[in-house]
Amino acid sequence: MALVNLSSPHHHSLNKTSRLMVWVLLATLPGLAVQSYFYGYGTLINLLWASFLALGFEAIVLGLRRRPIMPYLTDGSALVTAFLIALALPPFSPWWLTLVAVLFSIIFAKHLYGGLGNNPFNPAMVGYALCLIAFPVSMTQWAGTEATLTFGQQWQWFWLESVTGGIDSWTRATPLDLMRRTNGLTLTEVASSNPQLGLGLVASMWINLAYLLGGLILLAARVFTWHAPVAMLAGLGFCAGLFHMGEPDLYPSASQHLLTGATMLSAFFIVTDPVSGATSRKGKLVFGVGVGILVFIIRSFGSYPDAFAFAILLMNLSAPLIDTYTQPKAYGHQPKKSRSQGEE
Repeated sequence: MALVNLSSPHHHSLNKTSRLMVWVLLATLPGLAVQSYFYGYGTLINLLWASFLALGFEAIVLGLRRRPIMPYLTDGSALVTAFLIALALPPFSPWWLTLVAVLFSIIFAKHLYGGLGNNPFNPAMVGYALCLIAFPVSMTQWAGTEATLTFGQQWQWFWLESVTGGIDSWTRATPLDLMRRTNGLTLTEVASSNPQLGLGLVASMWINLAYLLGGLILLAARVFTWHAPVAMLAGLGFCAGLFHMGEPDLYPSASQHLLTGATMLSAFFIVTDPVSGATSRKGKLVFGVGVGILVFIIRSFGSYPDAFAFAILLMNLSAPLIDTYTQPKAYGHQPKKSRSQGEE
């Protein structure tokens, strides 16, 4: 009887790319639901449009590269990029803004580097950062939570950038923006003179808690380890708490930093990117702390109220260097002695 000769290893992992991507997509649903509750249908429309664009651009580029289309379309990576872009963009983004972000993410930040697994930068953050720099006005358009539009009005704004009857409560200042640009006032004075700050903080808090729930689901499913997200939150919280203790009227507290903006979305869905981040456990800790510190610096002293795109991209640049100095020692090997130690 003929025997089948199989080579090692014989253990197969269930952590296929498609399975991990499905977990990530499912974990974003709590945040998507809460975000849609406070800001209406805009995020959902952006999500559907971004998903269509991401799959379309992915198929076109794969065809031009003469690669098999269906295996790459069904691995979920393009959809994850679309979800992250749609969730990060303002809910009142027009169709062309989402198109630019997705196009640049899929084509320039992903496939020009060789596709999934070869991109040195997080594709979603590249597209988001491009839009933030090139179209700052469109990227800061927000309506108050009390001015939620109907689906028809939101659909009209998405395509025409106008709404029949207008928008009654329109603001270009998010809670982080109000706390960053105080115009010489203390945070207490800013809060008393801007009633929308309280509503914005409540909405932002619940949205961040929803993404925290999704992140905990991913941790429980062992999609990634705790090192990078916990280190990022610890780095941001430590810097915020330290400065808040010194000047409580000028610097927001650690809780405000952790529960506003895109903190939890970035911590559990972007910083944990296995391709563009550090790979070793020590490296993930360094990577996460670096992102947290950079976010606090840019939020507090930079020109942008929220800074995760820039902080993550800067740390993506540092990831290879971090991995070089944090790789664990191979079992059975001794570290090389330096020349100053001499030879025995």
